[in-house]
Amino acid sequence: MIDLHIEDDTAEVVLNNPRAMNALGEADLAQLHQAYHEAESRGVRALILRGEGKGFSAGRNIKGLDPSDDDATDYLANKVTPVLKAMSEFPAPTFAAVHGPCLGVGLGLAIATDIVYVAENAKFGSPFANLGATLDSGGHALFLERLGAHRAMDLIVTGDLMSGAEAVAAGLFSRAVPAEELLDFTRERARRAAQGATQAYLVSRRLLHDIRDNGTGLWDSVHAENVAQGQLCSSADYAEGFAAFNEKRAPVFAGR
Repeated sequence: MIDLHIEDDTAEVVLNNPRAMNALGEADLAQLHQAYHEAESRGVRALILRGEGKGFSAGRNIKGLDPSDDDATDYLANKVTPVLKAMSEFPAPTFAAVHGPCLGVGLGLAIATDIVYVAENAKFGSPFANLGATLDSGGHALFLERLGAHRAMDLIVTGDLMSGAEAVAAGLFSRAVPAEELLDFTRERARRAAQGATQAYLVSRRLLHDIRDNGTGLWDSVHAENVAQGQLCSSADYAEGFAAFNEKRAPVFAGR
């Protein structure tokens, strides 16, 4: 079950099946996709993703699954991946508040989010060896990029889990905070982002994704920054930011 709450230009999407540790089946993924679509249609300027109960998401819901009838490629390629892409392209900054287990598809949801704040005792890794399965939903790319091949294979083969504090120290995610402070911490920063220069944030996301996905080098990236800055000059928020600076007041951004 997926819940959507919208208040003051900020959407909060909640994975709400705590008895199954927010594991995701096909219907859940469809609801998640729809929640992001509805939040976009409502014009929100920041979005939070979180899980209800004791964990963020244990990944795919495999309760009662018969491997002989399972088409894992279809589930991942046609049910999961489109959702992850839609999340990564959401037209406003996105935040995840991650506590407890964040595994498999759940890890993919975090990877597809712009900013990930984690509880110090959150759990990340690849505990799939005992299932005869492998890491999915972008996990290999994340672990290789941030941890290197040796540490990535160590996590995959041993099934050991990293804490949230360890994951942030290794560069996997944004910040680690005490579990009891996580949601308030995330909500405050999302509210702040919802009052910010949305188009400038989205330009930065695009520039970062170009470097990550396309291997854009330094000077090509500098050129892209130059062009993007020129394009932002015509935005309402650019004009407001400079006006506020010169008038020695706080800017009031409209997100345009």
